[in-house]
Amino acid sequence: MSAHGPSRHDLLTIGQLADRSGLAASALRYYEKLGLIHATRTTGNQRRYIRGTLRRIAFVRAAQRVGLSLDEAKVALDRLPEHRAPSGAEWDGVAQSWQSRIDEQIAELERLKAKLTGCIGCGCLSLTRCALYNAADRAGAAGPGARYLLTRDPATGPEPAGGDFTE
Repeated sequence: MSAHGPSRHDLLTIGQLADRSGLAASALRYYEKLGLIHATRTTGNQRRYIRGTLRRIAFVRAAQRVGLSLDEAKVALDRLPEHRAPSGAEWDGVAQSWQSRIDEQIAELERLKAKLTGCIGCGCLSLTRCALYNAADRAGAAGPGARYLLTRDPATGPEPAGGDFTE
């Protein structure tokens, strides 16, 4: 890149970026809409991306692989330089900010692993016991999703809060 900005050889079309990144052009436009990546426009209003955009896309995909949302990836990207590779200190700052989120993700996966043998869906794998454990969909009052799976300690199981279950 020169002092006057990137040369035309340093810029990628959306098709080239799609090929290099493995993402569809529609996904790249969505990333741009979210502010994860940025394009310049030609006089014909065509998008052009600097090669460093590939690094930003790889960063977003890595964030998603460890369970971070696109919003969380954007917060991290906003802390990093757009037109150059981050320094070690800049990267360490982002990595440190992700540490607690990754630890939470690991803990959530460990809880899920422990519960998979007994709970799924509304709270259990058994079609015969489910109506007893979760009569009248009491778990639904706790919020959306598989409430027993998301909130119960695997050691205590999916018993109703009122303790009125008898087997």
